[in-house]
Amino acid sequence: MRLAGLPVALGAVSLSLWLGVVLLWRDLGRRNRLQAGALAGTGLVLLLAAALVFDAEIAWLGILDGNSYVVAMLVGVSFIGLIGSRRGHAPLPGSAVTGRRGTAGTWLGVHLLGAVLNLSTVFMVGDRLRRHGELSLPQLLALNRGLSSAALWSPFFASMGVVMTLAPEMRFGSVLAVGLPLGLAAGALSLADLSRRFALAEVPGYSLSPGSLMMPVAMAILVLLFHYRLTPSLSIVSIITFLLPAVALASNLPRGPRWTLRRVRGHALERLPAMRGEISLFLCAGLLTQGLSAFIAAATGSQWTLFEHFGAPQAALSFLAIVASAVAGLHPIIGVSVLASMLELPGSRQTLFAFVALAAWAVGTSVGPLSGINLSLQGRYGISGGVMMRHNLGYAAALSALVVGAIVLLDAWL
Repeated sequence: MRLAGLPVALGAVSLSLWLGVVLLWRDLGRRNRLQAGALAGTGLVLLLAAALVFDAEIAWLGILDGNSYVVAMLVGVSFIGLIGSRRGHAPLPGSAVTGRRGTAGTWLGVHLLGAVLNLSTVFMVGDRLRRHGELSLPQLLALNRGLSSAALWSPFFASMGVVMTLAPEMRFGSVLAVGLPLGLAAGALSLADLSRRFALAEVPGYSLSPGSLMMPVAMAILVLLFHYRLTPSLSIVSIITFLLPAVALASNLPRGPRWTLRRVRGHALERLPAMRGEISLFLCAGLLTQGLSAFIAAATGSQWTLFEHFGAPQAALSFLAIVASAVAGLHPIIGVSVLASMLELPGSRQTLFAFVALAAWAVGTSVGPLSGINLSLQGRYGISGGVMMRHNLGYAAALSALVVGAIVLLDAWL
């Protein structure tokens, strides 16, 4: 609608998304229900406290709008699965190799393809590797780290959508200039760690071919073209939300409208309901953020912030706190949302906050036993989230040291 210059009925979108969560609530896992319910309940209690105790004016009609743009982007990105085979998976040409080269290929394949296709890439590459037998621990760790580290820079990740919503004045180019090299450093760190701890000589890996990179590279170019040339007034979140479904539909239309309708219907009935866990978490975290922000503003008269100045020491402390909460079982979006609600940042500091949030997401989801990637690996391949956490602690500590160094450099640069 914004592309056509029409106003966005955000309230209707938010209400529809929340209605979907309510209808699918019984299908959520027990942990997911507890976490989402605690987030939403706490947010509502804080909103009520702000209104009743401090007599704050609450825009009740808009309390469901938190993170709606992010969830809309998640739904839009999911349509990329319609590009490809009859089963709805994007093609992944490539062959299996073994040893260090194969493990490096697994990490790089998941990292580059997952930068656009998100979590679905883990299953695509993982299922291909499982043709050679059940996945081993180094293969699972490569899948985990390859995807989670893409959160450091990819504009297609939910992490970037959340950050762009919380820090609208962030400079994406600055974050990319720091995050992309750090993502590659995470790959080198992973390969060195896995080579030292495991005998990789007979471990099958994934070998990328040029054809497997065409689609994600083309999508990234299209997003940048729209952002900088065709629709500069739209945010990257909005561009991704409409562009990926449009490309997916266009790729199916040559096979006829009935074929396209059948694919879209299958996606709506199977893939979208399967996203209920992450959608409920993002929406409930958005409600928590609204409640925290309203309560803190009402209780302090909008005069209190967590830090008077958000520099390198404060940023590093915030990063470590969010990662620690992820190890304890909280999704990084909770820590990021809570931090954002306690800060009042000028434009120059929003870029530093954005990098902190993305880095905490990348490290936290790799090591957190209840993160989406680890829960997905547990459900698909039977590896416990606790095992993944223990084997990722050293990697997370080393990557955290690099992140703290990057925070100091970025703070000096801004």
